[in-house]
Amino acid sequence: MARSSIDTVTGRACVLRGDDIDTDRIIPARFMKVVSFDSVGEHAFEDDRLAAKGNHPLDDDRYAGARILVVGKNFGCGSSREHAPQALMRFGFDAFIGASFAEIFAGNCTALGLVCATLPESDLEALMGSVELDPEQEVALDVTARTVRSRAGTVACEIPDGTRQQLLEGTWDATGMLLEGADDVARTAESLPYVGGFAGS
Repeated sequence: MARSSIDTVTGRACVLRGDDIDTDRIIPARFMKVVSFDSVGEHAFEDDRLAAKGNHPLDDDRYAGARILVVGKNFGCGSSREHAPQALMRFGFDAFIGASFAEIFAGNCTALGLVCATLPESDLEALMGSVELDPEQEVALDVTARTVRSRAGTVACEIPDGTRQQLLEGTWDATGMLLEGADDVARTAESLPYVGGFAGS
């Protein structure tokens, strides 16, 4: 099985303004009782969207089909629930561009192959304004070059070295790596005397 390298994310973007948006808002706790993550996407920002009565960015037809979510500071703070990036991924987002991200949220995103990139506030504001003015435009997040391209221009973004390497090499995909090394795992298991004992008990 080939590893899934992620070098660029290109598509339409959605702007979600506001700082310190926590994981409780991204996916309310009552939707964490599910057996699988399959349905969590439909509940992304459920309470915020209900309160907004159809005026939330995720319900704005101009942003329909967006792959990139543009956010503010400290996005994904609060509890460490992995349901938050799962919900956003299953809603349709493959990448996030913001001023900063909560460390655990960013780590959970990387484990799913979702890209988190940061921009200086002036560049972020220019990107937000450009997307709000022209939601149909294509935004390109280049992991290799560490740049964001939009009609506001091409600017440098920050992706931590280790994260960038994982995305480019496909080592973010722990399951893929395990399957890739299945033969090695089997050989190691056969060499361990206690594995056969357990299998036969």
